[in-house]
Amino acid sequence: MADTYKICLLPGDGIGPEIIAEAVKVLDALADRYGTTFDYERALIGGCAIDECGSPLPDETLAAAKASDAVLLASVGGPKWDTTDPDAPRPEQGLLGIRKELGLYANLRPVVIFDALKDASTLKAEAVDGVDIMIVRELTGGLYFGKRERREGVDGAGVDGAAGVQAYDTLIYNEYEIVRILRQAFEAARKRSGKVHSIDKANVLETSRVWRELAHRVAADYPDVELVDMLVDNAAMQLVREPSQFDVLVTENMFGDILSDEAAQITGSLGMLASASLGDGTALYEPSHGSAPDIAGRGIANPLAQILSVELMLRYSFDMQDAADDVNRAITAVLDEGWRTGDIAADDTDPKRIVGTEKMGDLVVAHL
Repeated sequence: MADTYKICLLPGDGIGPEIIAEAVKVLDALADRYGTTFDYERALIGGCAIDECGSPLPDETLAAAKASDAVLLASVGGPKWDTTDPDAPRPEQGLLGIRKELGLYANLRPVVIFDALKDASTLKAEAVDGVDIMIVRELTGGLYFGKRERREGVDGAGVDGAAGVQAYDTLIYNEYEIVRILRQAFEAARKRSGKVHSIDKANVLETSRVWRELAHRVAADYPDVELVDMLVDNAAMQLVREPSQFDVLVTENMFGDILSDEAAQITGSLGMLASASLGDGTALYEPSHGSAPDIAGRGIANPLAQILSVELMLRYSFDMQDAADDVNRAITAVLDEGWRTGDIAADDTDPKRIVGTEKMGDLVVAHL
C-alpha cells in the first residue's frame, strides 16, 4: 500500500500563494515518481487571516496543522498590516503563535552555496567556496515571548527629562529550553563536521552567561564534537569575513533571527534559503524570506527556497531521503544550466535564461 501524507498548506501573504504553488507542483511530480500520495489542506495565516477572520492564527488553522503530518508555510506580513498599535493583530503573531502551539523549539536553517551561484554572493567567490552551515536557532523563548509593556506619561522618560513613554521587553530563558536546543546542535554536528559554534553575549547578558555555562555542560556529553564560544557581534563579523569556518551555529531566538538573515545574503539571495522548525508537534517548513509585497502578483518571485523547504520536509518528516536528494539534484541541474530568477541573476546572465516563478518551478519538475 502506498504511503499517504497529509500536508497543511499555509500560502499566507504577498508572494506566498505564487511560490507555494510551485512547491505543490514538485510534490505532485514526486508523488507520481515514488507512488506516494500527498493530501493537501489549505488554511489561512497572517494578514489574509486577519482580513477574513480577525485573527492571524484562526483556531481552524491550528487544528488543521495539528492534524497533518507536516506544515508547509510560504510567507506572512506586508505593509497593509503594519501598525504600532500594541493591541492590533499583526501577521507575525500568526507565525510565532503556530510555532509555540506546535511546540516547535528548534529552527534549522541550512546555508549552502550552490557552485553555480558563487558569483551571486556579495562576497568574493573564494570566500564562499565550500560554505555549508547549519544554523540552529531557538524558537520559543527569549525576547519575542517575554513580557512587554509600554507606559505613557512616566516622569523623566521624555525628552529633556519631561514625562514620556517608557517601554520594556523581557528576555527570559529556562534551563530546559537552552539544553534541548544545544543538544539539537550537537546531534546535528555529529552527522556533519563535528564542530559547534555557540553564539551568545555573555560579556553583558545574564541569560547568555547561563547559556554558555550550559553549553559547556552539554558539550561534556559529546567529546567527539568541538565547542567554540563566540560573542554575537563577533559572529556577525565572522560570517562575512570567513563563513567557511562555521559548521553548526547555535544561538538564542533573536540572535538567530538576525544572523540567519545575514548568512542568507552569503548565498546571494534570501530566495535560496529554506528552514525547518522541529520540536514536539507537527514540523513546519518555510522559506527564510518574507512576503515581498513589492513583487507580489508579478510572477517573478524565486520559488527555490520554498522548493528547498519541500526537500527538508521530505527528509525530516517523511524520511523520503531519495526523493529529497532528487529535489536537490534537480535544483542544482537547473542552476548549472544557467537558469535564474531575477534576484539571483548576474550582470552576465543570458537574458533568455532569466525566468519567472512558474517557469522556474517547471524547470525543476522537468529535471525530476
